[in-house]
Amino acid sequence: MTVPLRPPRESLDPRVRSWWRVHCLLWPVLLAVVLGVLGLLIRPIAWFLPLAAAVVVVGIVVALAFPAYWYRVHRWEVTDDAVYTRSGFLWQEWRAAPLSRIQTVDTTRGPLQQAFGLAALVVTTASAKGAVTVAGLDHERAAEIAERLTRATQAVPGDAT
Repeated sequence: MTVPLRPPRESLDPRVRSWWRVHCLLWPVLLAVVLGVLGLLIRPIAWFLPLAAAVVVVGIVVALAFPAYWYRVHRWEVTDDAVYTRSGFLWQEWRAAPLSRIQTVDTTRGPLQQAFGLAALVVTTASAKGAVTVAGLDHERAAEIAERLTRATQAVPGDAT
């Protein structure tokens, strides 16, 4: 069964923007702390401190600008035939996973996702491309979709192609 590639209709949970902002700030802040400590400990190499400040500024710019764009780009949808996703930044990826090709359906929640009440839906398929992931769903909705997909894939006969 061939499933046409088409734009998915569903948006992610609006809280995903805050999750992405915190995620975008987490690594620059940690790197800035390391650079700041090195700058204080190694006096002749005082350029660590301005570098730490620059890293934080770049992190703030990324955290303020990118999540709004990502929220507009990232889409997903589950139909009676397939799971559709669109994600990416400069290189956007559109995927369609037919229900007949789905092998497992999982939800994952990292500590930061748990703090925001979010989860990722991971749909493993028989594709060499790997799993189809929808990160940024409300954790209860992700669990409901996982259960629905599990029931639906049991009812769909396997694809012999």
